[in-house]
Amino acid sequence: MAAPGYGKQSAPEQLPRSAADFSHLPAREAYLASLIDHLPDGAAMDVKTLAVLQPHYGQMACRTVLNNLSTAGHLRRVRERISSKDCRWVFRTYFSRTPRSDAWWTRFITTGATGAAGEMGEASTSGAPDPPKGRTLNRTSSTSAAYAALAGLGLADARLALSAADCAALEPLAAEWLARGTTPALFTTALTAGLPPDGVHSPVAFTRRRLLDKMPPERQRPEPPATRITECTDCRTPCRPHALLGGLCRACRGAPKAPPPRPRLSPAAVRAHAARARQAMISSPGS
Repeated sequence: MAAPGYGKQSAPEQLPRSAADFSHLPAREAYLASLIDHLPDGAAMDVKTLAVLQPHYGQMACRTVLNNLSTAGHLRRVRERISSKDCRWVFRTYFSRTPRSDAWWTRFITTGATGAAGEMGEASTSGAPDPPKGRTLNRTSSTSAAYAALAGLGLADARLALSAADCAALEPLAAEWLARGTTPALFTTALTAGLPPDGVHSPVAFTRRRLLDKMPPERQRPEPPATRITECTDCRTPCRPHALLGGLCRACRGAPKAPPPRPRLSPAAVRAHAARARQAMISSPGS
């Protein structure tokens, strides 16, 4: 038996891509369905591979989504024998962008007949739960804000569902957007607004083009206030502003200088002066 991988096989006679693709699904299911829709035929789409391809959901969530997409008529998993002479089997997942009924899938798998090209599925997504409000992203704590903003595009519009590798490749451009003052909310709005009505063929190429074409302008940062030191217009001596009258310092204005302080006497000199004064009083006539 061949190694299981559930390689993708596109179902025949699907409707062309459009903005309404997967709009009937909850956000989580629509996000992963759009990602699967852009995978090439033969690509592995088991739960482990899907968990690695995108940054939001782990293996358990991917398993639930695949079951919900099967209920909604978008996929069937099939074992196929390689040939009548070869006992090996391969695992494949037939995926249809257009939801199909159980009768359509039964007819296609058993006989290869497809019936009407536009036949829609009878199954509904009533049993498919809405994405949990408190979910956490399947990423490490070191993931940048730019990476998180790119990963969130697929949740805002399933047509821009990016893989983990796509987010890593576009991260420098997204980081430049955020460095120029763009908030994550404005980033999502700018990238998802006005998408082509016929769908996006390559989400990563389309997002890269928009990141380049819509790059916001660099914001001019205000210059810090200049540091100024006033100085005398005449002698160029640095002074405090209030000490300069007319731009001149005290010396250059010719203002009278304070008298120099008298020298202080030592205690011995004071005692000597006092002794001489007493002696003069004693020796003076009439004392």
